[in-house]
Amino acid sequence: MRAAAADPARPSFTRYVRTADARRHLTVQPRMGFGDPRLMREGLAAVRDADDWTVGTLTVDAYTRTGAYGSARAAVRHGESLNGYPVVTADRAQTRAVLEGIQDAHFPVQIRHGSAEPQDIVRAGLDVGIALTEGGPVSYCLPYSSLPLRDAVTAWAEACDILAASRDTVFRPHIESFGGCMLGQLCPPELLLAITVLEGLFFRTHGIRDISLSYAQQTHHGQDTRALRALRALAGRYLPDCDWHIVLYTFMGLFPESAEGATALNEKAAALAVAGGAERLIVKTSAEADRIPTIEENAVALRRAATIARQERRRGAPPDSDHRSLTGAAAALIESALACGAHIDDALVAAFRRGVLDVPYCIHPDNRNAARSSVAADGRLIWTDTGAMAIDPEPGDRSRDQRPDSEELLVDLGYNQRTYDERG
Repeated sequence: MRAAAADPARPSFTRYVRTADARRHLTVQPRMGFGDPRLMREGLAAVRDADDWTVGTLTVDAYTRTGAYGSARAAVRHGESLNGYPVVTADRAQTRAVLEGIQDAHFPVQIRHGSAEPQDIVRAGLDVGIALTEGGPVSYCLPYSSLPLRDAVTAWAEACDILAASRDTVFRPHIESFGGCMLGQLCPPELLLAITVLEGLFFRTHGIRDISLSYAQQTHHGQDTRALRALRALAGRYLPDCDWHIVLYTFMGLFPESAEGATALNEKAAALAVAGGAERLIVKTSAEADRIPTIEENAVALRRAATIARQERRRGAPPDSDHRSLTGAAAALIESALACGAHIDDALVAAFRRGVLDVPYCIHPDNRNAARSSVAADGRLIWTDTGAMAIDPEPGDRSRDQRPDSEELLVDLGYNQRTYDERG
């Protein structure tokens, strides 16, 4: 395992994002991918031109994500529409043509994929000069794959090694942990923070020194603000020798069905990024509940998010919120997980096997699934059962014998959808 070289000829993605932040701009990025190379290029160009500080996204298709490369090739051969860009099976010259004149030091492009075994995707990205990707051994295994966690850890270690050894790319190697978005919703902040920091430590161990840690917007603005500030504190504590920044995901659960509700939730995410100190925001559109957004809808959403962020910055910094309790709880989970093994790879696997880390409602065989959570009356995410984890439910939370039933779970899942549609 070798660290990615500190190559002065290649810029750091984190420093790009932090430069924008220093100039009082939020870096905005869509979740965009098209199977048609012409549309993919048009989409990247539109994102580049949407605002001064944007990041392009090349999201892969579902076949590529799961390693079904034969199906990806067949779909292209038969003229079928794909829900993302087939970066592994696409001709490299074609992909370079998609990126030519668009990807450069002033416009980063990141591959987003959702794969528990991302080695081929990483190699394909490096072949066309892309060294920015995202995911992680936990966050792209437990929610999305039936692959054993041990195998995902091995696959991600290999992917990190491949990435760290790269040289001929626009930016230095960078991985964004997806650990702040386990199942999209109903995972309380302490666990999201712990998992994304642990994945950051995993990347660092395997040679990556430019890292972003994530958090997904949930159901309570104040709690989310504290979570983002806690994440900054934890990153400074656990990754002091890395370039790092914080990325916020606009809510990843059941989205409002009305355009007005979706727009309000998107605007709340941009305001949250500023309040919590996130430097980058993954933006959604008003069409999220219905279909894959168009290029123009993505561009409009990026411009709107950047505008809201500038308005929030002009209002001045909000009062500091006390995140010490949240920081302490997340640190307790991190330390208890690290104590499960001498090496981060072994510690992650053992922590989930023992229930030291336990994602509520996650049915992957390597997750204990004893923990439970719900949405409190005031909108906070709370624990109703912490299982074997080294945290206790907050005062005022439901007691351990009041686990949500299926009807309550459905109500909780629809909280943001219902709340923002009613406001709209």
